[in-house]
Amino acid sequence: MRNYTLLNEFILLGIPHTQGLETLLFVVFLFIYFFTLLGNSLIFTAIVSSSTLHTPMYFFLGLLSIFDMLFPSVTCPKMLLYLSGQSSSISYKGCAAQLFFYHLLGSTEGCLYSVMACDRYVAICHPLRYMLIMKPGVCVSLVTIACSVGFLHATILTSFTFHLVYCASNQVDYFFCDLPAVLPLACSDSRLAQKVGSINVGILALMFVFSISFSYAHIGIAILRIRSAEGREKAFSTCSAHLTAILCAYGPVIIIYLQRTPNPLLNALMQILNNIVSPMLNALIYSLRNKEVKRSLRRVFHTLVEMFRN
Repeated sequence: MRNYTLLNEFILLGIPHTQGLETLLFVVFLFIYFFTLLGNSLIFTAIVSSSTLHTPMYFFLGLLSIFDMLFPSVTCPKMLLYLSGQSSSISYKGCAAQLFFYHLLGSTEGCLYSVMACDRYVAICHPLRYMLIMKPGVCVSLVTIACSVGFLHATILTSFTFHLVYCASNQVDYFFCDLPAVLPLACSDSRLAQKVGSINVGILALMFVFSISFSYAHIGIAILRIRSAEGREKAFSTCSAHLTAILCAYGPVIIIYLQRTPNPLLNALMQILNNIVSPMLNALIYSLRNKEVKRSLRRVFHTLVEMFRN
């Protein structure tokens, strides 16, 4: 038996090649994080407070707003702490929790995008049966399945990663605990964990891409069959915001995986876009491109103004 001195904490080295820019990055990320929380909380409030938005489409949008507040909260607060000069260390359990919730929320949100694509498919391709198909029980079941998939995915990755022995270097060459940054630090053989992680992430990505592509291929055909230009424009406008959000979420990830030679700085920038910037953009996309949400937001603002006046 070999004697190991097990690690009880890791040191996050931060974003590669950004030494000396800590103050600037702190201000930028603090603004983005604050705007993300504010924008998504306003959208959620607008949906809850308006009875006209109590439909399956806005039920999913409200859940997406919640996930867009939780997802960046996994990595951003700790990053803001060490950018402000605080300790960059994270406990062993904290690192495991960060990895777990990062993959739980990320994969669940990916499932939710697929569910929203399915919702748009039913709304446009089967409009007369939309409310019959997308009943409240069906919507809740779809969300439950999405959360279950995310929980299973995160549990598998976290179990395989932290079942390994970590006893040597504790310096994580990244700004949060993720598989590619943590596994190289293991003292025991990590090949199985790397293989399981790649297969798991690959299968989920293929499922998301296939389901979204299937839904929007049928949606595109249905829109082209609409004779009136007004009808086509209305149908397209209901999907454009969702498609834009999907591109903002998956675009950075696609860039990471299409690189021939990994670039640490580019990977970190793409992860920042995916983890922090994309949730903020979702709030802008759905508030600026959706007339119903904009009307509800105006009512919320008027209510808040009246409250402060009184």
